[in-house]
Amino acid sequence: MNNVYLKRYAYPHQLINTPPTQDLGLIITIPAFCETELVRSLASLAACSLPRCSVEVIVVINEASQAGKEVKETNKQSYEDALHWSENRGNDQITFHLLYIKNLPPKHAGVGLARKIAMDEAVRRYEAIGKPDGVIVCFDADSICDTNYLVALERHFITYPGSPGCSIHFEHPLEGGLPKVCYDAIVDYELHLRYYVNGLRYSGFPFAFQTIGSSMAVRSNAYQKQGGMNRRKAGEDFYFLQRIMPLGKFTELNSTRVIPSPRTSDRVPFGTGKAVHDWIQNGQLTTYHPTVFAELKTFLSDVYTLYRLPSSHYPDWLNKQTESIKAFLNKIHFHEHLDRLNNQSSTPAGFHKHFFQWFDGFQVLKYVHFTRDYYYQNMDIKAAAQVLLRELQMNSHDQDEKQLLITFRELDRSGKLAPNDNPGHH
Repeated sequence: MNNVYLKRYAYPHQLINTPPTQDLGLIITIPAFCETELVRSLASLAACSLPRCSVEVIVVINEASQAGKEVKETNKQSYEDALHWSENRGNDQITFHLLYIKNLPPKHAGVGLARKIAMDEAVRRYEAIGKPDGVIVCFDADSICDTNYLVALERHFITYPGSPGCSIHFEHPLEGGLPKVCYDAIVDYELHLRYYVNGLRYSGFPFAFQTIGSSMAVRSNAYQKQGGMNRRKAGEDFYFLQRIMPLGKFTELNSTRVIPSPRTSDRVPFGTGKAVHDWIQNGQLTTYHPTVFAELKTFLSDVYTLYRLPSSHYPDWLNKQTESIKAFLNKIHFHEHLDRLNNQSSTPAGFHKHFFQWFDGFQVLKYVHFTRDYYYQNMDIKAAAQVLLRELQMNSHDQDEKQLLITFRELDRSGKLAPNDNPGHH
């Protein structure tokens, strides 16, 4: 085996011994921890229309060495239920691999490591059949999907052969058997997610995509090139996709749908479950002030003037910026980065590319948090969403949170505001 990633960076053990079929083209990876609804998720995948390629699903039920009795019992039951379910269904074109991995080091055990173990095994599977651009999909053990999910994924990556990965359209359930307060919370939370990405799109930021762990896919070669999945216990999806997007040609898949769980959780420091839990505790959700995006837009529209800008002209350029942008750029010593970016770049296009590889999703989030802390306090999600829709020339008059969310969902599914380098919305 000459694969450098597998030798040096991957989870060291091969976990699946049966060889993959030559026509393997989609591998769905699922981390599962203390999960009671795993079979529901597997059944949702099994109910999908089948693509032309064969499909594998790799489930990593995981627990740390110091896991409590309840976690161990739930994991064991989940594994046995899934095994029983998979033994009673025969289909050669979609294969389910159920892995139960115990005694993971407490320092690293969590969703990031579980995703990494599954995704590294997917790399191994593709390596075995000589398919470096095979598609690795991230899903969750409490999510379900539309029946065209697998077919849409296959078609998307055939349509966009140069795309290193994609974000997949998701919609949380807005009604069902949980208390009404859970659905009120999930409406606000998903509205916040869509408001943030559309605020970035409005500002002209080129890597404005959703970064939801249950709703993303990547090619094996891009995954390896960027160092694989990280071992973070939360936010692993955001951090991972910030490495993939700057490769260029990142796309979004809007012709199918992942339906994540709306339930509460105290498992991770942030994420859907935590947001819902906090909303129920506090009764409301605030979000970033729309002015944050308006001022970011002014700055980003001026970036092209920085190419080959003489150092002596920089103070004048800086003085034309808004107070919040000026303060943030001073805080991060922007002039030093600007010198380096100009030294690296021989054309305006090269400068633009280098600039956004540096001023990436991490830097933007730092700017947003800096502006929130020192300039524009967070505000009510409903009011903020209405302002942004007006800026986007869309009617938001008299819409409540749920109606606003549906408006944003329709906008996102249309792909109208998707960044230009990334036209993928078929």
